[in-house]
Amino acid sequence: MTRKAVLSRAQFEDKLFGVLRWFVIAFLAVITLLPFYYMLLLSVKPIDALLLDPGSLWVSAKDFTLSTYRDVLKSTDDGGQGFLKFLLNSALVSIATVILTLLAAVPGAYAVSRLKFFGHRQVSALFLAVYLFPATLLAVPLFVIFAKMGLSSSLVGLAIVYVAQTVPVAIYMLKNYLVTIPPSIEEAAAIDGAGRLQTVRKVILPLALPSIMATGLYVFMIAWNEFLFALLFLAADPGKWTVSLGLAQLSNGVEVPKTILMAGSVVLTIPVVLLFFAAERMLTEGLTSGADKG
Repeated sequence: MTRKAVLSRAQFEDKLFGVLRWFVIAFLAVITLLPFYYMLLLSVKPIDALLLDPGSLWVSAKDFTLSTYRDVLKSTDDGGQGFLKFLLNSALVSIATVILTLLAAVPGAYAVSRLKFFGHRQVSALFLAVYLFPATLLAVPLFVIFAKMGLSSSLVGLAIVYVAQTVPVAIYMLKNYLVTIPPSIEEAAAIDGAGRLQTVRKVILPLALPSIMATGLYVFMIAWNEFLFALLFLAADPGKWTVSLGLAQLSNGVEVPKTILMAGSVVLTIPVVLLFFAAERMLTEGLTSGADKG
């Protein structure tokens, strides 16, 4: 095959894959955004407009309403669904889970990635294996243990349970990033007289900030959306329900309009979406670029 034929084929493949890439992006955007758009659409429609034309993909100005969100967020004492309280409970549990998980996972991941000890190569795989255990196997033993400790029906107990699940995967994620930081950076800090803890605090943590943010966001999403342990620990106390339990209550309610259910779904989804976009720059920023120069 001549050089000209090879170049012609390469150019054809580049053009073909360039066109196919946009088709794939458009397809993924449609299957991802269309369900969310329809959910958002239903949440701003009155139930009578929905029943008249359930397949409509837009809402007229005269039908547009935010009363569904008022009904969802109002307290149960005022005739609402109490989602504002559920959101607060979920936020407290999720933020506490992120903080406790990172406090344990950052030094753990550093130890696995940098310190040499017997079996250090197998430890990270063991952490991942623990995370892969089905939650149903842990649910009953954890509930019995926490009930004896007086932490059942408690947001604190629920956060601790989440930490037990998220620490292994957080260590695994952070370890995979920390091994990419050149050891020469720490050696240079040691030459300048920095101790191990000082190096970790002033050198490693700033460089690993994008990975820490990404891991924290992932842990937050796990805690925010988790249902099984929330149901097991909090079912007896509706005042401490998380938003996932509140949404399950809406979906099981026979007399609850689907527009209210969709509004609850939007309320569950929006905080995570906003948090992701707020942290997007930090998640994608490569802070290690050029750190080892000179």
